[in-house]
Amino acid sequence: MIESRLADVRDRIARAASRAHRDPSHIKLIAVSKTFGADAVREAASAGQVDFGENKVQEAQMKRAATAGLKAVWHLIGHLQSNKAKKAAAEFDVIHSIDSADLVRKVDAAAAALGRTLTLLVQVDLAHEATKHGADERELPSIFEAASACRAVKMSGLMLIPPAVDDARQWFARLREVRDGLIRAGVNRDQLTELSMGMSHDFETAIEEGATMVRVGTAIFGARL
Repeated sequence: MIESRLADVRDRIARAASRAHRDPSHIKLIAVSKTFGADAVREAASAGQVDFGENKVQEAQMKRAATAGLKAVWHLIGHLQSNKAKKAAAEFDVIHSIDSADLVRKVDAAAAALGRTLTLLVQVDLAHEATKHGADERELPSIFEAASACRAVKMSGLMLIPPAVDDARQWFARLREVRDGLIRAGVNRDQLTELSMGMSHDFETAIEEGATMVRVGTAIFGARL
């Protein structure tokens, strides 16, 4: 079942990329395995899936231990509290939810102490919803400046969780515009190669608006447990 769902999602990614005149190989599919067990991760991995997304550090820690030996890249897509920076640096390869310069520095110090190299993205708060996390647009230059001085982490782009609306296209387009504005303002393009946006219900729209990473769970694993 997971294999066929993965095939369907990959086909939908390819068709969305075609509509946007983009190369589908430039779009990374992150299978969001939160709340699903190690068996589901193994089944997806056997179908060729490499990138997996988790919301919580502790859940990822247990799941990674249970799937040791798999060729997997682990993405933290949930909120990261600063007091869990050390554990996150040990368990994840990519962190999408950076929201402050201080958190960048803490993750960098933790990764350096472990001898690891991590990729980071900044979660941007465009809608200013009380229930959502993320950095205000005005804070972004200082976050990227902090990342430029780091030793063990590499900043690679922006992440968005849009408001729960029928059509999130305007929010995806807005994140792309924020990225372009940062480049015009002098932020190194190499720090802004990725746009992580789009989930099961809207990843095709996100691809049409420039997503390079889509975070898909339900369409691959089924309804949340």
